[in-house]
Amino acid sequence: MSRKIIDKIRGTSRLFLAVVILPTVVAMVYFGIFASDIYISESKFVVRSPDKPSTTGLGVLLKSAGFTNAGDEVFAVQNYSESRDALADLNRTGFVMRAYQNGSAFFLDRFNPFGSYASFEELYKYFQKKILIEHDVTSSITTLTVRAFTARDAYIINKALLDRSEGMVNRLNERGRADLIRYATVEVNEAKKRSERATLLLTDFRSREGVIDPEKQAAVQFQMIAKLQDELIATRTQLMQLRQFTPMNPQIPIFESRVQGLSREIDKETGKIVGARKSLSSSSGEYQRLLLESQFSDKQLASAMASLEEANNEARRKQAYVERIVKPNLPDEPLEPRRLRGILATFALGLVAWGILKMLFAGIREHGE
Repeated sequence: MSRKIIDKIRGTSRLFLAVVILPTVVAMVYFGIFASDIYISESKFVVRSPDKPSTTGLGVLLKSAGFTNAGDEVFAVQNYSESRDALADLNRTGFVMRAYQNGSAFFLDRFNPFGSYASFEELYKYFQKKILIEHDVTSSITTLTVRAFTARDAYIINKALLDRSEGMVNRLNERGRADLIRYATVEVNEAKKRSERATLLLTDFRSREGVIDPEKQAAVQFQMIAKLQDELIATRTQLMQLRQFTPMNPQIPIFESRVQGLSREIDKETGKIVGARKSLSSSSGEYQRLLLESQFSDKQLASAMASLEEANNEARRKQAYVERIVKPNLPDEPLEPRRLRGILATFALGLVAWGILKMLFAGIREHGE
């Protein structure tokens, strides 16, 4: 029996041995003896924000529970988890490097297997192959998968990445809220200064000119002049009657003096309104300008304060949160490598390669003949 097997092996072409048998044997040895166990820790989360639009599928269900998708923050979390910053933060104490240089793992599977100088970029390239973050647009769920040589290392790295991603979202929230409120506060402070300056100018004008409101004071002056004019007309009427009916009446000089006094008083009061340098009409233009500036500044201040209140409300509404749907798991058995599948895949690929090469060599021989 053994001789028949030997004869069959000798009868087998060298091409088949080299392309199919040898790789399959190597795969059997590697997957059966040397291949390192790989533990996988997985977590699922969503990034939600109260003012984001709703999604479809599971996203609608999440929205009914108070969740909405925060698309910008999701991609920020995804990019951060795969970034050099995240790796540098995780490897601050050398934990990541020690995890992937585990002595129990096959040396070719480990990071920096020959113990030479390893740069951070080399570690980053290696680390990128061990993490996977995928975002499902339909359900708005993001899945973070971490592979490591031990279950505890996979769990710790997954949890640390999730914690730091959540911290990054919180920092974005804080900065956005601080910027929004800071800009609104600056506008309020500037509006306050403009309002105070306009109020001081208006107060100085009133103190300098000795008037509160030229228009209102002019209205009072007009009423007084109207009364004086009515009294002047009545006095002139009486004086005319006395001159006509009793020319020698001793009261005529009194009425004449009264008419002159009323006329002077009317001229004096009229001069306060128009004509004089410090009349109400001359100061009315400047007063109106200062009053309009004061009113406009007050309206700007009210608008800025309303904007500040709105900014505070908007800052509270625009909070993004990382909600963990599935927490990082601590695997109890390795899920990779899939040893049997690796051996069968190597055998199948070898057969395909052998068939292609055999047809190619047969064609070459026919062409040569």
